[in-house]
Amino acid sequence: MVRVLVVADEISPVIHDAGVRAMHPDLVLGAGDLPWDYLEFLSSMLDVPVGFVPGNHDPEVESPAAGFKGWLTGNGLPHEDPRPLGCTNVDEAIVDLAGLRIAGLGGSIRYNDGPNQYTDDEFTKRARRLLKLVGKRGGGVDVLLTHSPPRGLGDGEDDDLPHQGFTALHEVIEQLRPTWHLHGHIHPFGQKQPDRTIGDTTIRNVVPYRLMEIEPQLERVMGHG
Repeated sequence: MVRVLVVADEISPVIHDAGVRAMHPDLVLGAGDLPWDYLEFLSSMLDVPVGFVPGNHDPEVESPAAGFKGWLTGNGLPHEDPRPLGCTNVDEAIVDLAGLRIAGLGGSIRYNDGPNQYTDDEFTKRARRLLKLVGKRGGGVDVLLTHSPPRGLGDGEDDDLPHQGFTALHEVIEQLRPTWHLHGHIHPFGQKQPDRTIGDTTIRNVVPYRLMEIEPQLERVMGHG
């Protein structure tokens, strides 16, 4: 069993404090729209792996590029490591962290010209690239980590464009069959949001944080029971 602290969208004074150590997580997952400093604090304070996907209010995530003597380069010039430091970007990727296999898709529906926003068609292309990547790797997925929820499952109303979910996530869940789909983006404003299910997958809104225990299911093969 892996003890996972999942955070998203709102800074919690319970988490942004040295007392977070008492939670004893094995892994931290960030579902977007949190300051890089917040994720870096958790990485430093807890000394456990931190995986994240960006939200629509996050800056564009830089990718490290090796340069002369191992320096990281941006526009051909040496610079500091890409932030958030000590954290793994899971966006459009599949990674193994603390014994769990995590697949990730960040961002929200496009409603202005900000970063990490996509039309439904753009997100569908990203989702299918992820499915292809997971298919090549084989095996099951324990957690699908996204910023936005699936369309019609815990997202905003039709007149609330910025908080609408993505239709393509239904296909992703159907094919990957993760134990958990964890997302942020929809603020509960103090009201705990109910879990939702698609098949064997439980969908959970994690804003501002959830402490969970997840049992690895890596013996599952994608598309089989």
